[in-house]
Amino acid sequence: MGTRLRRDGHKKSRTWALLFVFVSVFCIIFFAAQGRFQAPVLAKSVSTVAAPFEKAISWVGSQLRYVTSNIWEIATVHEQNKMLRNEVDQLRIQNLQASEYAAENARLRALLGYKQAAMQFDLVAARVIGREADSWSHMIVIDRGTADGVKENMAVVTEKGLVGHVIEAGPNYAKVQLILDPRSSVGTLVQRAESRVVGIVEGDPANPTMPRMINVPKNADIEEGDIIVTSGFGGMYPKGLVVGIVSSLENDEAGLLKIALLEPAVDFQKLEDVAVIVNSREAPPEPLKTPVQTPGTETDPAAEKKAQEAQAADGENTAQEQDMQAQAGESD
Repeated sequence: MGTRLRRDGHKKSRTWALLFVFVSVFCIIFFAAQGRFQAPVLAKSVSTVAAPFEKAISWVGSQLRYVTSNIWEIATVHEQNKMLRNEVDQLRIQNLQASEYAAENARLRALLGYKQAAMQFDLVAARVIGREADSWSHMIVIDRGTADGVKENMAVVTEKGLVGHVIEAGPNYAKVQLILDPRSSVGTLVQRAESRVVGIVEGDPANPTMPRMINVPKNADIEEGDIIVTSGFGGMYPKGLVVGIVSSLENDEAGLLKIALLEPAVDFQKLEDVAVIVNSREAPPEPLKTPVQTPGTETDPAAEKKAQEAQAADGENTAQEQDMQAQAGESD
């Protein structure tokens, strides 16, 4: 029974397939011969029979075109998105590079301004290329060495203040010990004219980011907010370099001296460019200024000059008279 049903199904499928082939061939022959002879009734019948097939073929073609166009558009949009992403990445990199160049330019301009202002120093600009920092040592490595005139014990600064000094110099590098190092020792004084208290600034092992000023007498005139500068004692650090600002004061363990904790003038966490003082000269003296005169006692410079010339002439005349008198005495 099942075998017979399958056979009947196969026969029906074959019948519909043959019918479809016959109609298709007939339509092809009809459309090919349509231009050679006229058969209105036959043409109308064929058109009626072929209309559903033409409609189906047209619908399939339109769907294929729609799908193809969508696939093409999707591929195009994907490619455009890929290109735009690449362009955005390139612009982001260029923006970062421009920001870095701008920051570097600002740092170098500030350092150049300091170099032009500090005419008493011969400076060699350098870049920080290495850093060594632990609880006992604070050092940086710069890209200048003996080939650039850098030697040991030369002071290193920025436009903001003192950084440290060179402890080792090679042909094209140098190691700099920072003032934050507990082994560092800098002679300093209070910049305030009423004080001028001296002391020594060294690194604080208990607070690696803030140096301290020690050997300050207990009754010394030093206050929070005072600016601390180098004293010039010892010859390593030129006088007048800013070291930091007094942040707080406390007594030492014995209670006989003060200790001043300093906020360093240089931000050592952002240290990138420095300058080495390869030669130091005394700052040029300020030009002399005419003292302010009390009203009513002003003098005329031209009149003073004439008076001086008159005094000189009187002196010469007096000398001549004395010579003549002496000659007359001798003749007598």
